Amino acid sequence: MRRLTVLHTALGVLLLVPPLGEADEADNPAERYLTAHEAYADATCPIPVTDIAHFVYFARDRAAMHGHPLLTSNRFAGAQIMYSWRDLEPRRGEYDFTLIREDAAYLARFGKQLFVQLQDASFRPRHKPVPPYLVSPAFDGGVTEQVLEDGAVEGWVAKRWSPVVQERFAALLAALGAEFDGRITGLNLQESTIGVSAKTDPGFSPQLYADGLKANMRALAAAFPNTTKIQYANFMPGEWLPWEDEGYLRGLYEHGEAVGVGLGAPDLLMERKGQLNHALALMHEGTFSVPIGIAVQDGNYIGQTNTQRRVEMRDSIVPKLHAFAEGFLYVDYMFWSNQEPYFEEDVLPCFANR
Repeated sequence: MRRLTVLHTALGVLLLVPPLGEADEADNPAERYLTAHEAYADATCPIPVTDIAHFVYFARDRAAMHGHPLLTSNRFAGAQIMYSWRDLEPRRGEYDFTLIREDAAYLARFGKQLFVQLQDASFRPRHKPVPPYLVSPAFDGGVTEQVLEDGAVEGWVAKRWSPVVQERFAALLAALGAEFDGRITGLNLQESTIGVSAKTDPGFSPQLYADGLKANMRALAAAFPNTTKIQYANFMPGEWLPWEDEGYLRGLYEHGEAVGVGLGAPDLLMERKGQLNHALALMHEGTFSVPIGIAVQDGNYIGQTNTQRRVEMRDSIVPKLHAFAEGFLYVDYMFWSNQEPYFEEDVLPCFANR
């Protein structure tokens, strides 16, 4: 689907232009969007007020939210905080939502909202994000290792493809919905990409995994009829777009639209073919009635991912990130990582109160 790109000039004039890269790279489908970001190169600060809801992402660092500049900014709707399944269900069927209650109440004091990210996967070898009872033979171990290409263990992920694990995850969602549906602004499930294969877990297959994610999305939709809900869907095992399209990732986007669950992704990387050919392409090409979200994660402020690298001498790409997200991805939500020095030096000046 070919669309017009909206550009905001320094004078506030709206320009409608065809996205760059769609025709120039048409001879190579893997590069069809490689230069699309160039259409947004002239975006400047301050970032205009749009219909996009902006949240600051703190991961599990809840303390960093206290006294944060977002609390006095009229440009940020609130905070996105990650909560581990392990912390929310310390024992089977016994739930402790104290942390969520405290954070929602604190934000409400400042007229801000809470967006929950529910953690069932980790990227730290020592952290299993599921309740201890789940790590048992009754649930086939409950979790499995995420393994890098060199065989090193990167972290852990709940066995989303296991029906018995899905059942317990659905119970968690139902309990969360019973208390927080309509009381928090949103909840998102973690990204779909995982470092698991049939070699590392014999019970795994790409199709079972896709089916499991869809089951979790249905449970999420049932639990939160009155709250924004999003599945982060960035990559799927068993395929690599555009050349190896088994319908797994595309199927998640279609399923979300069908059941009323929004779609999103971590890593707003405008120049990476991997991201451009997967989540970003599906956002751009689709027509959605459900919410669409994108996260600016650690490293994205310098065009990288998953890095704490500090670049002192740089040109801020924050206005370009926003313009790309608005004009190319058509998002409803943006989640800005609280990564320093970039948030204070690059993000805040672009989001001055208006």
